[in-house]
Amino acid sequence: MAERNYNRRYAKEYGIARTLFYMCFLYLVVWTVSKLQYNIKIIGRENLKKGQKYLYTANHTSYLDPPFVSLAANTTVAYMAKQELFTDKNWLLRFVVKILGAFAVNREKPELATFKTVLDLLKTKWSLGIFPEGQIRKTGVLENIQKGFVTIAKKAKMEIVPIGICGFDGYAGKALFKKHITVKIGKPISFELSETEIINEWARQICELTGYENKVTIEEHAMV
Repeated sequence: MAERNYNRRYAKEYGIARTLFYMCFLYLVVWTVSKLQYNIKIIGRENLKKGQKYLYTANHTSYLDPPFVSLAANTTVAYMAKQELFTDKNWLLRFVVKILGAFAVNREKPELATFKTVLDLLKTKWSLGIFPEGQIRKTGVLENIQKGFVTIAKKAKMEIVPIGICGFDGYAGKALFKKHITVKIGKPISFELSETEIINEWARQICELTGYENKVTIEEHAMV
């Protein structure tokens, strides 16, 4: 049997059953692990309007970033993920990515199916999640931002919320209370701003939240 193409997912896949499973998983598993192993602290929830859907966009430090962001947002978030994760050798990673509603993107050549999935998600109560760096980076420097999140925000007419994930220095393993993660929620950025304004405001907020060095410039994206 051919492997399903997870670039294309449908609104019906994000109904009550998956929503309930997601929230149970978020608070029975993610919250417990995050508290016991990472002493997670969340700052800035007052920046979010209750009941509003957003495009959540964070710096990317580890495979734990999606659950950290969802916990901070306190809602269901469907993440755009590189398609390689859906065929990864780690069966548990594959299972979690699929069951929690992530959808795939070909980073070299995005498919129309991915954008159709985004449009379908707009019909649901789920928010969207994207990591503009495109891959895990641990350099403490923000650069080479993928501008696709701006296109999606404008198509979806959805405000962009910068999320800063701070303090990740490795996975906890079986150790308890050894790690310290802080997730900081920035202020929503209007999708009505220009592409350059959005990219630079996002970069400014992420660097302010995380302490990263900002090497993103207006010129860098003006002709991309």
